[in-house]
Parts: sequence; C-alpha cells; structure tokens
Amino acid sequence: MPSRISALALVVPDYDQAIAFYVGTLGFRLTEDINQGRKRWVTVEPPGGGARLVLARAEGPEQQAAIGNQTGGRVFLFLQTDDFARDHAAMLAAGVTFEESPRHEAYGSVAVWRDPFGNRWDLIGPPPSADARQGG
Repeated sequence: MPSRISALALVVPDYDQAIAFYVGTLGFRLTEDINQGRKRWVTVEPPGGGARLVLARAEGPEQQAAIGNQTGGRVFLFLQTDDFARDHAAMLAAGVTFEESPRHEAYGSVAVWRDPFGNRWDLIGPPPSADARQGG
C-alpha cells in the first residue's frame, strides 16, 4: 500500500495567532478550520502544496513548554522554494526573523529562520545549475 506523510502537528499557543502568521504573513493556504468544541482542527499548507501543518493549540503545561522546541532546538521544518532570492526577500519584508545570512551549499541556497513561536525552519532554494557552476 502506498503511504506518505500528509501532515505534521505543530504545537502553537493560539490557533488564530498561528493562522495569522502562516496564512497572513507567509501566504500559506488555510485548508481546514473545523470547530470541535473545546478545540479546533486547523491545517495549513504552503502555496506550492506538500505536507500540511496541523496547528495544534497547546493544552497543559507540558505541551506549552514544547512550543518552539519540539525537536530540542534543531531545525524542525524545511520550506522549499523554486526562487530562494524572491522568497527570502519577501519573508524579510514581512518581518520574518532569520538567524543567519543565506549560504550556498551543494544541495542549494539555505537560511535558518524562526516562526513567532520559536520553531526553527530552513528556507531552501534549488542548487545552482550545472551550467552556472561550470561558468556557462
């Protein structure tokens, strides 16, 4: 049976605050917002598709303590773009906090950024083409 990861839960302090950032600031698409009584089922996805994020409001002290540190301080999520310079500039203009200047690795251009909740992300663009690496 074919399988794929369709969504990842991201613990956030507040649904609407998270929607405002991911949809309003980053341009993600709100794919679901279903009221379930004391909680909501909220999913967003990047403009180009891919795995969705389930925005899961923290419940209780243990989950609240995990906000922004679900992976022990490591980069947790990877946002891939077809135009690194365009999206890096747009994110800077929107007030996104980058931890570093862009760097160019064999796998592509990359820069680490944080969402307002402390989660560390990589913005990753394509590697330079073989023609560009060889000077033409």
